[in-house]
Amino acid sequence: MLDNRPPLPPEIARRRTFAIISHPDAGKTTLTEKFLLYGGAIQMAGQVRAKGEARRTRSDFMQMEKDRGISVSASAMSFDFGRFRFNLVDTPGHSDFSEDTYRTLTAVDAAIMVIDGAKGVESQTQKLFEVCRLRDLPILTFCNKMDRESRDTFDIIDEIQENLAIDVTPASWPIGSGRDFLGCYDLIHDRLELMDRADRNVVGESIRIEGLGDPKLAEHVPAELLEKLREEVEMARELLPPLDRRAFLDGTLTPIWFGSAINSFGVKELMDGIAEYGPEPQVQNAEPRKVAPEEQKVSGFVFKVQANMDPKHRDRVAFVRMVSGHFERGMKLTHVRSKKPMAISNPVMFLASDRELAEEAWAGDIIGIPNHGQLRIGDALTEGESLRFTGIPSFAPELLQTCRAGDPMKAKHLDKALMQFAEEGAAKVFKPSFGSGFIVGVVGALQFEVLASRIELEYGLPVRFEPSQFTSARWVHGPRDKVDAFANANKQHIATDNDGDPVYLTRLQWDIDRVERDYPDIRLSATKELMV
Repeated sequence: MLDNRPPLPPEIARRRTFAIISHPDAGKTTLTEKFLLYGGAIQMAGQVRAKGEARRTRSDFMQMEKDRGISVSASAMSFDFGRFRFNLVDTPGHSDFSEDTYRTLTAVDAAIMVIDGAKGVESQTQKLFEVCRLRDLPILTFCNKMDRESRDTFDIIDEIQENLAIDVTPASWPIGSGRDFLGCYDLIHDRLELMDRADRNVVGESIRIEGLGDPKLAEHVPAELLEKLREEVEMARELLPPLDRRAFLDGTLTPIWFGSAINSFGVKELMDGIAEYGPEPQVQNAEPRKVAPEEQKVSGFVFKVQANMDPKHRDRVAFVRMVSGHFERGMKLTHVRSKKPMAISNPVMFLASDRELAEEAWAGDIIGIPNHGQLRIGDALTEGESLRFTGIPSFAPELLQTCRAGDPMKAKHLDKALMQFAEEGAAKVFKPSFGSGFIVGVVGALQFEVLASRIELEYGLPVRFEPSQFTSARWVHGPRDKVDAFANANKQHIATDNDGDPVYLTRLQWDIDRVERDYPDIRLSATKELMV
């Protein structure tokens, strides 16, 4: 975070751009729904596992997401909350789609970490937290499902502090848990917040009081719970650090709110926390220089490409994080990788799968640019300057399979579909030097199911994924002549990715060890930074 910078223009200063991260099933998508509800973007929240005619959640728009009740693609949503403009990115909770989440975290200024009150810090939460830490992202924590049996509040806080090595400060404190959960005491504003169990879409009662000694508390909280609350809050204030915005913005302290997203409880307080304490749009790392949001010239980068959001129109939409300036519809921007101008005539703002034409956008906003394949993940758009935004990762796949069309006559269509998904970042697609067909690489097995389903749905093309002799892939780096000589000597292991970059396919760890031993000028890498 940079200090001593001039104040941002008001339109940029009111932006809050953040992602929600969690382990699967911690309640992330439900929380997203309630954010939209409070932002006035929807009239009634959906349910992740909707029955019959019950509404589907707005942020899950792929058929498989609806069938399984999980999020497998990142959705971007923009809406106003009070005087603030929230740009919220809902990320895949399923670990098989973690690469999409990693890339999304390059496009936000803060993250909300959702944890389950009964389960605490789970494996996927820990992995995603590490990525936030690498980027020094400020993190707000929401401990969800307090209306179910949950663990002791101090235990939850201790686990976060120990497992994630971050200080925790309570912004609210739960009163009871499970069936006895009444609500929370708001430590920041000295308020009693009570939950309404009767209507899940209604905010509970908020009662202003004069501290924990206020006799009014006894009218709302049973004596034994009130005694416990006073005791625990006193201990928490002695043992835990106060809310320090500087430490929060540096990523060393996380405020924690307790609540129940499904009951709409604690959500508004969390949103107030983002508005009050969350970071404004931040300076972004780029080559050859950093880019500040208040700069007059417009710049942005593509962090996600989603194809066929509307299956009727075979469209591709590039999700662009605006980094600087004030963008207006119809502007011509330079596509840095191709050095060609692009007229951005139909940019869109998102509300999950719904979208509306964006007449303007400011630094911090996320817009969609419909295109026919020109824009890829990592691409920069500027008003002429040759900038490359850094830190957008591409990871080596952990599972490799060959892919064949059910109908051999349609092999060409399969080539096109696979290349599209590679550019979208949904999978790695490698063309081996030897043999026909493609090898498809993914991080988790569920991605093969999603790919097969989408290829059939979007291209009318049934496909088979079959085991490959290879188990991993590494990008090949080194002087050009050395790489060419290495590729010629190892043709059976060499493939190219969709950018034409050389890749070494391995069967065993021994293959990697052999290259390190026999080819000192060659470096094999498990990540590739997507820069233009």
